[in-house]
Amino acid sequence: MAEIITMPRLSDTMEEGTVVKWHKNVGDKVAEGDILAEIETDKAIQEFESEFDGVLLYQGIAEGVSTKVDEILTIIGQEGEDISGLITAGNSTNENKVEKEEIKESPSSEKSTAQPTAAIPENVEVITMPRLSDTMEEGTVVVWHKNVGDTVAEGDILAEIETDKAVQEFESEFDGVLLYQGAKVNEPAPVDTVLAIIGEAGTDVSAIVANGGKNAAPTTEIVEEDEKPVVVQLDVNNKVEETTSSDRIFASPLAKTIAKDKGINLAEVKGSGDNGRIVKKDIENYQPSAQPKAEPKFEVVKPAQAFVSGEDKVIPNSQMRKVIAKRLAESKFTAPHYYLNIELDMDNAIAARKQLNSVPDTKISFNDMIVKACAIALRKHPAVNSTWTDTEIIQHGDINIGVAVAVEDGLLVPVVKNTDQKSFAQISAEVKDYAGRARDRKLKADEMEKSTFSVSNLGMFGIESFTSIINQPNSCILSVGAIIEKPVVKDGQIVVGNTMKLSLACDHRTVDGATGAQFLQTLRMYIENPVTMLV
Repeated sequence: MAEIITMPRLSDTMEEGTVVKWHKNVGDKVAEGDILAEIETDKAIQEFESEFDGVLLYQGIAEGVSTKVDEILTIIGQEGEDISGLITAGNSTNENKVEKEEIKESPSSEKSTAQPTAAIPENVEVITMPRLSDTMEEGTVVVWHKNVGDTVAEGDILAEIETDKAVQEFESEFDGVLLYQGAKVNEPAPVDTVLAIIGEAGTDVSAIVANGGKNAAPTTEIVEEDEKPVVVQLDVNNKVEETTSSDRIFASPLAKTIAKDKGINLAEVKGSGDNGRIVKKDIENYQPSAQPKAEPKFEVVKPAQAFVSGEDKVIPNSQMRKVIAKRLAESKFTAPHYYLNIELDMDNAIAARKQLNSVPDTKISFNDMIVKACAIALRKHPAVNSTWTDTEIIQHGDINIGVAVAVEDGLLVPVVKNTDQKSFAQISAEVKDYAGRARDRKLKADEMEKSTFSVSNLGMFGIESFTSIINQPNSCILSVGAIIEKPVVKDGQIVVGNTMKLSLACDHRTVDGATGAQFLQTLRMYIENPVTMLV
């Protein structure tokens, strides 16, 4: 019996997903565990595995196209199985929506007559604003690299498009001449509206523009042959730009697990699976090769932006900045914040870090030590490791600490899961890995979810103290300042010491003042005496 697979909800905030790439096509055999497709959510691109054995009979969505959660993604069954009834039932809702839209768009006047839908010639390609992230509702053309009348070749950069998370170059998949630009620079355009039209020089596209780039012919084809089962496949000729990067590594979940346990870099492994996918046997048979000595890298310092006296510079809000503003405003004005501040003696922590880093191939930062201390302190104060809802307070059974990472356009918070169960070295390795991939926008969705407490550190910038806005649904966030050498009083004597200031922002709905103060006392004990974290 055929199995209907719907668009999965791959994150808590996911409402729709985009198929970046199909790994199986209609007619291909599928085994349990095979990668069916790569799906882009609001946070990352994830591989989606099949839970069934059989033959792929239907693809419900083309590459580069988005659909809502729980709508038909694909159908798997036996070869030759009739699935026409399943497809009809699944598409009836969408057909009703299309009919309503057509009625709405038709003239209401009795005297007027409906205009026929403009058919798109074969030599003309309509390119729409792509949905480059699951949360993207509109995109902004930052700059056009091709103007009307310019010759365009496949692979040429048409424009740079700003989403809610980044500015991406958008390549042409067609050859021809740019006949129309549907979006103006720095003016937002909704997803799926006409972005550009490419075709033969001199082609009149005014009717296509007036019709919003729609074609009279439907994009779904039904192939019927002498009472044989119906197999439907969407036309993917007009697919949107793939958002995968050339450096993306494809590997099975089992291969990833084994590689992580053995400390093998997947980038160095040659895959033997479909499309170069790395499988279990590739990891087991991997033999490390001698690595050439790396050339020294020199950081390129960007020139400072020129300041023009008396001239205002207007910077349009990026989509990421809009999302940050919305979420932080909701947190600040829905959660009643209050702040607790302490100053720590860091002399013992400095000495302990020096000893830890004397171990070969070990480099622990003060931030790693603070994250570990927070995790252990949260064990003793579960009320701080909590979330407020309208009906209840949830005290989480896991301790997952989010570490704020600054990126070019905003802030990302990767999460160290089960932080209390990990060593300094494990925490250090994860934080470094997450921070690097966060700046390259390569974090996966599940790596930024389920945090129960957050840490923000600006000490590396010389900031002595600051306060942060709570990263909901967390109840608290710890702000970490710089270590400062200054005169302190010890045993009644003024001596040179090293101190660090911490600020704890608390949601008063879940964490009372005394609870927050007790947590900071425990945190002080661990940080000022790091050996206690090893007991």
